[in-house]
Amino acid sequence: MHTLVIIVHVVVSIALILIILLQTGKGTDIGAVFGGGSSQTLFGSSGPTSFLGKLTAGAAIVFMLTSLFLAYVAGGRSSPTIMKGGIPGPSMPGPVRPQGAPPGMPQGPGGAMPAMPAPAFPAQTGK
Repeated sequence: MHTLVIIVHVVVSIALILIILLQTGKGTDIGAVFGGGSSQTLFGSSGPTSFLGKLTAGAAIVFMLTSLFLAYVAGGRSSPTIMKGGIPGPSMPGPVRPQGAPPGMPQGPGGAMPAMPAPAFPAQTGK
């Protein structure tokens, strides 16, 4: 049942796109006044507006109904957590700082402490 509704939903959505693309714009009727020559007799004497309009409305109703059904079915499958295993285990501990390292000081390569940088200006002696 679920697969059938998905197939109908996809087919109706493609048909809805094609039906909308077949419809002509509002400004195309003016071209016939100036000798455009498009008589629109393919869909009957009234033109495609009433036929394609009804077809669009029907496809839109079916599309909305299948959308609501699929949303309802998907909402019934909710689980209390997004994790598949339930409660997650403890996380990995962070890196260990050496004993003499001040807080916030990064470790050098191989765990060695980096040398303290020299001051930008030499210390002034009291003259």
